[in-house]
Amino acid sequence: MLAAMQANLYALGAIALWVSLASLGVLLKHIPPFLLTGVALLMGSLLALPFVIKDRLQWQVPASTLALGIYGLFGYHFLLFIALRHAPPVEANLVNYLWPLFMVVLAPLFLAGVQLRAVHVVAALLGFGGAAVAILGAGNGAAGGWSWGFVPALASAFIWASYSLLTQRVKPFPTAAIGLFGGVSGLLSLLCHWALEPAVAISGRDWLLLAVMGLGPLGGAFFLWDKALKSGDARQIGILSYLTPLGSTALLMLVSGRPLSWSIGLAAMMIMGAAVLGTRSRSRSR
Repeated sequence: MLAAMQANLYALGAIALWVSLASLGVLLKHIPPFLLTGVALLMGSLLALPFVIKDRLQWQVPASTLALGIYGLFGYHFLLFIALRHAPPVEANLVNYLWPLFMVVLAPLFLAGVQLRAVHVVAALLGFGGAAVAILGAGNGAAGGWSWGFVPALASAFIWASYSLLTQRVKPFPTAAIGLFGGVSGLLSLLCHWALEPAVAISGRDWLLLAVMGLGPLGGAFFLWDKALKSGDARQIGILSYLTPLGSTALLMLVSGRPLSWSIGLAAMMIMGAAVLGTRSRSRSR
C-alpha cells in the first residue's frame, strides 16, 4: 500500500513538471527548435551524472536501446516544439495529447498478446473527433484554421506512444540510462542546429527558462516517471497521466492569454475521455 502511494506521488510529480512543457515551449519559441531541444535535453541529462559517477555501468545499454531512446526523446520534443510555433499552441497541444490513446490503439502492432477490441475503435474515433474539433475550432480565432503545424503535433503523439510501447520490448535498462538518451539526443540536436539553423543570441532570461525546462519536464520528469512505473501499478499510473492535458492546456491558455472557448473545452473533454476509455478497457482485458 505504501509502495503504491509512493509510486503515485512519483507519477504526480512527473505530471506536474510535464504540465509546464508546452507553456515553456511557447515562451521560448523565438529560439530555433534544434537549439531549444538540444540545450534542454543536455541540461536534463545532467541529473543522471551522480548515478553514473557512482556506477558507470548505468550507461551501458545495447545500441538498439540507445537508438530507441534517441527516437523517443529527440523526435518527440523536436516535433512538439515545431508544432507549437506553426499552429495555434493550445489546439496543437491538445492534438499532441492523443499519445495516450495511440498507446492503446497501437499496442496490438507492437506488443504480442494484445488485441484491439470494439471499444478501442470507439475510443479512437472519439479521440480523433476531439482533435478535429480542436483544429476546426482554431478557425474561430485570430490564428486562422488549419495549419501545417498540426501535422508535427500528430507525429509527436505517434512517436511518444510508439516509443513507450517499444520500451516494453527491449531488455530492462536502469533509470539513469535516460540521461544517456537525453545527452546523445541533445548533442545530435545541437549538431543539427549548427548545420541547419542560424546562430542566435540567448538572453539571461532565456537561459533561466531553458534551465527550468531541462531540469523539469525534459529531465526530472523522465526520472520520476520511470521510478513510478517500476514501483507501482502501470494501469493506475496511466489513468493519472490524463491530468496532464488538462493542466497543460489550462496553463498554456493562461500564458498565451487565450480565453476558454467551446471548441477548446469540448476537444479537451473528448480527447481525455477517449484516453481514459481506452485505458480502462485495456486494463479489463488483462
